[in-house]
Amino acid sequence: MADLLTISEVSRRSGVASSALRFYEERGLIRSERTGSAHRRYPRAVLRRLGFIVFAQRIGLSLAEIGAELAQLPANRTPDRSDWARISSRWTRRVDERIAELQRLRHSLTACIGCGCLSLEECRLSNPADRAGRLGPGPRYWLDDKRPD
Repeated sequence: MADLLTISEVSRRSGVASSALRFYEERGLIRSERTGSAHRRYPRAVLRRLGFIVFAQRIGLSLAEIGAELAQLPANRTPDRSDWARISSRWTRRVDERIAELQRLRHSLTACIGCGCLSLEECRLSNPADRAGRLGPGPRYWLDDKRPD
């Protein structure tokens, strides 16, 4: 039990709330052992696994996607250098997509957002006859950056 951490120790060391730890465990992303009194105890390796989860969430992966990535690793093992190289190469495209989206958002801060509701003067030029409305609800030019002809 000396190499096992309590839920509060894991929370403090990882910066992840205890409620999130229980949630991640319910989802199968992390595992704990139970003491005789049913208290959770986590192996130290869970700290790296939590770092992986937090990083993946910041990239924009869903918990289901994170679970799929973690499932490709042997049980109770954190990613090593070769695992990380394989996983991170798939995430590069995701990061590039987010960067492109953020650049579109930055550009749109000073222009019409394309939905017709916030900048009527601008939209008369870039969205005559509410062409953006044919693309669907919401700020269509922000969502997919496609402008109708």
